[in-house]
Amino acid sequence: MSLIRLSRVSRRYQMGTETIHALREVSIEVGRAEYVAIMGPSGSGKSTLMNLIGCLDTPSSGTYELNGTNVSDMDDNELAEVRNKEIGFVFQTFNLLPRANALHNVELPLVYAGIPSEERRQLALEALTNVGLADRVNHKPTEMSGGQRQRVAVARALVNRPSILLADEPTGNLDSKTGAEIMSLFEALADQGHTIIVVTHEEEIARHARRILRIRDGLIASDERADSHALVD
Repeated sequence: MSLIRLSRVSRRYQMGTETIHALREVSIEVGRAEYVAIMGPSGSGKSTLMNLIGCLDTPSSGTYELNGTNVSDMDDNELAEVRNKEIGFVFQTFNLLPRANALHNVELPLVYAGIPSEERRQLALEALTNVGLADRVNHKPTEMSGGQRQRVAVARALVNRPSILLADEPTGNLDSKTGAEIMSLFEALADQGHTIIVVTHEEEIARHARRILRIRDGLIASDERADSHALVD
């Protein structure tokens, strides 16, 4: 069974009298432990697709099944529950609490999930160790480099053991060397069996993934797998 299944999904927005077709009957399946990049220029529909996959939005038509559950018609509260359980987000801007240390930043989703404090601490320590930051647990964001801050953000995204790690331009605020380190981390996480979706406009970043979906004008222009490099229109 596919972890992600979009069937003829469209997303339309009304701008005054004009209808904007952000996505046009897109059908995609992503299996467990896949590492996928979604690529496309500004205005292509890639952000709309990310918002739908991340349950931040719902389709105008078509169906989206996540982990066997149809999430297409869920209300905001139901979507929030699915997000908390199924999806770990990594953003370009890190979104860390400046006055909290790395451990407390990573613990935050577990607080919302009602996990007891000792278990929270243990899970957060494991997540930080997993991203190579076992020696930085008591450091605040201001005491860390950009790459270390993004690693904290990745640990926080993974601490709930979500089905999907969804990263939006994760290297956008990093220099190229640090960006390459974060992408190496993603490759290691993919090797461990995590399902990773990276949204990017950078070819170099997308090439780290094992599959690249290129989107243009709200349509999937190509679906390229790294193992075969075959393009499917």
